[in-house]
Amino acid sequence: MSYFDRYEFEKNSNILDLACGSGRFAVEIAKKGYDVTGFDLSEEMLSLAYQHSYEENIELTLVAGDMQDLSGLEKYNVVTCFADSLCYLPNKRILKNAFREVKQHLKKDGVFLFDVITPYKTDKIYPGYMYNYSDDEQTFVWTTYLGEYEHSVEHDLTFFIFDESINAYKKVNELHKERTYELRDYIELLKEAGFNQIEVSAEFGREDIEKQTERWFFKCSI
Repeated sequence: MSYFDRYEFEKNSNILDLACGSGRFAVEIAKKGYDVTGFDLSEEMLSLAYQHSYEENIELTLVAGDMQDLSGLEKYNVVTCFADSLCYLPNKRILKNAFREVKQHLKKDGVFLFDVITPYKTDKIYPGYMYNYSDDEQTFVWTTYLGEYEHSVEHDLTFFIFDESINAYKKVNELHKERTYELRDYIELLKEAGFNQIEVSAEFGREDIEKQTERWFFKCSI
């Protein structure tokens, strides 16, 4: 939340949260009085977002779709896309398509806020990364490897979840692929998509970027 909170938007602003996932960020900003639409490719994630908003007694508009095609949506004061969600897009062409769609759905003075992991993160930090977590109901194992393309990684996630119906643990595997680019590539793609004002920072907007910055934060406007 801290990067979003750096900026003050009118209380009646409408906000589109791309790749909203389970809706936790969308719910938190809706509590501040914004009109929030959560958008995600996964129907399952949107179901979780609905459940979360219901539990918090917060009204959200939830839309399923691909961020390459936002047709049918209105124009927004703010569009957000956090948690390096744009790094899950497989190539520059698709990334630029997403940028163009965002640009077309921003109001005249609208703002696009997003973050991405850096090549330093994919090339130096992630390879060989391991994380394990376990409690009474599940065990989670996360291992990361270098990916197929330059500045790409693959996250191998394995869950062992206790299933009471069989009184045993069930194994579930997921493979998440992320890809990022040099900063100049992002700026070029954003400009080609129609963004004229682009600010880039680190540490949720609190610091300037450096060679060892692990995540870039973007504020873009037309």
